[in-house]
Amino acid sequence: MSRKAVYLPDSARRILISSNPLAGARSRQHLVARLAAKLDAAGFPTETIADLGELAGAATDLHERGLLRALVAAGGDGTVAEMVNRTPPDVPIAVLPLGNENLLAKYIGSPRAPAALASTIAQGLTVRLDAGRAGQRIFLLMISAGFDAQVVQQVHDARTGHIGPWTYAKPIVQTIRSYQYPEMRIYCRAEASDNPGSARQPITTRWVTVVNLPRYAWGLRFTPQAVGTDALLDVCTFEHHSVASGLRYLMNVLLGRHQRMPGCTTLRCGAVRIEAEWPV
Repeated sequence: MSRKAVYLPDSARRILISSNPLAGARSRQHLVARLAAKLDAAGFPTETIADLGELAGAATDLHERGLLRALVAAGGDGTVAEMVNRTPPDVPIAVLPLGNENLLAKYIGSPRAPAALASTIAQGLTVRLDAGRAGQRIFLLMISAGFDAQVVQQVHDARTGHIGPWTYAKPIVQTIRSYQYPEMRIYCRAEASDNPGSARQPITTRWVTVVNLPRYAWGLRFTPQAVGTDALLDVCTFEHHSVASGLRYLMNVLLGRHQRMPGCTTLRCGAVRIEAEWPV
């Protein structure tokens, strides 16, 4: 991806804001109205839309006509991911961070204060970031397979409203008790190609995280060297498979020492294939 910053034309003045009551604590939802008011006052007509399909359609239409200043994803990283997956790659997306972690917003320095974000949008400076593709889904931060992915899957299946930090407690305990750590084979290719002939010899592992941006929940940095504009993915794998091993890995990730541990492999590549004999 290009690292060049580009300013939007002054003719692009329309703003669309996502409004999802499940995204972010309700106590933060008033920030959406304040942002809309700031933008309207600055001469940028703003509309807030709750339906994601309607929002994506309106954003695409305005962008194709050269009128869209920004599509504002008001929520957490999941809200941003939905906007990215529902719109063309060059639609300008801004982030009003209302989630728990807001990893993308932290990486790009997107402010939560409505006045500051309105000023950023008004300036119209855009920067292109890399994105990854897993199947038909675009991801901006990372994907994973293994213990943590199992926890996230349980949270997703049971979700009925806003997710808070304690939402993960029960799924973590359940996964510790039941997870079998299936073996996986990780094939990495230097270029972003679907040609398996260029794959390296597989890494056998029980945990894998494929990172685009060097951010993860709870401040964890599996691959702190990852860069969001190098057109590459950074891979971190852990070989050993037990609760004790997982706790050791976690502690060393927090301390920034995991890449020196036996059983940990990190590498950089353009494409990754994950295989397993059992569902993972």
